[in-house]
Amino acid sequence: MDTNTAPGSLPSGSRGSSTPKRVILVSPRGYCAGVDRAIATVERALQIHGPGVYVRKEIVHNSHVVAALRGQGAIFVDEVTQVPQGKVVVFSAHGVSPQVRQAAAERSLITIDATCPLVTKVHKEAIRLANSGMEILLIGHAGHEEVEGTQGEAPDSIVLVEHPEDAQTIQVEDPTRLAWLSQTTLSVDETRETVALLRERFPGLMDPPSDDICYATQNRQAAVRQVAPDCDLVLVVGSANSSNSVRLVEVALAAGAGAAYLIDDLTQIQSFWLEDVNTVGVTSGASVPDHLVREVVTHLRTQGFDDVIEHQDIEEKLTFALPPEVR
Repeated sequence: MDTNTAPGSLPSGSRGSSTPKRVILVSPRGYCAGVDRAIATVERALQIHGPGVYVRKEIVHNSHVVAALRGQGAIFVDEVTQVPQGKVVVFSAHGVSPQVRQAAAERSLITIDATCPLVTKVHKEAIRLANSGMEILLIGHAGHEEVEGTQGEAPDSIVLVEHPEDAQTIQVEDPTRLAWLSQTTLSVDETRETVALLRERFPGLMDPPSDDICYATQNRQAAVRQVAPDCDLVLVVGSANSSNSVRLVEVALAAGAGAAYLIDDLTQIQSFWLEDVNTVGVTSGASVPDHLVREVVTHLRTQGFDDVIEHQDIEEKLTFALPPEVR
């Protein structure tokens, strides 16, 4: 792909000007280490066991990835109770609660755990804090698989905080023995706001030993934050149930993009979005195959956006080993 500026540089004076139509292709984008590991885990399980490997929930939150794996023979279910006794089941990248593991054991299922190691870290923090008698304020979205899994590790010790305004109303048992954790795919800015509001009420609130929001979520948000002020439009490729993809749209708008939309693929681009637009930023969530992004860029070229500029904020090199069951 054409690169007309050095990595990390931005076009000058592009927004709202008479310069040629252009695309700022944002990086990092696409697969993070945890997603790459999870998808490879299912593919390897299919190689070892053949078609008919079950996967609890979507392995990652992307409709195209799920469809591709289904085409290879993976069977996606909502709960392990839907898996026939003794069969192979893969736990998704978002993690599961101990109750799910117990249900799988009761059905004599062969389990393969594709939980992202960064999610596992949050689980271990929750267990450690609960065992030490701390109450945990878990910042996250109700109903998200990752939150359900973390809550399941210490259900009697965790209070869910969904929004900054919830910080004003939640009730705790002992404000002097209080810590916070978070879902790994949240908005960095909103999480900081929530923590600040919580600390106003509970000055002794203890921080996690390390940041729970994963490196990939933070890197993608930081890169979008840099380019958004220069963009009339930002297109985020990702599925609607992908928390980190939805957050990228919010970050782009908050950082000054003229408009921002979440799209599963190029077919969801509305032609009127491109009217009176000179600069389009394009990025993707952490569970999106890069070919979907490239197809969006190719489509934009056909609409006159011939000038494609690569913006790279940081290079990601982290990798995770596959689960031992499929190595």
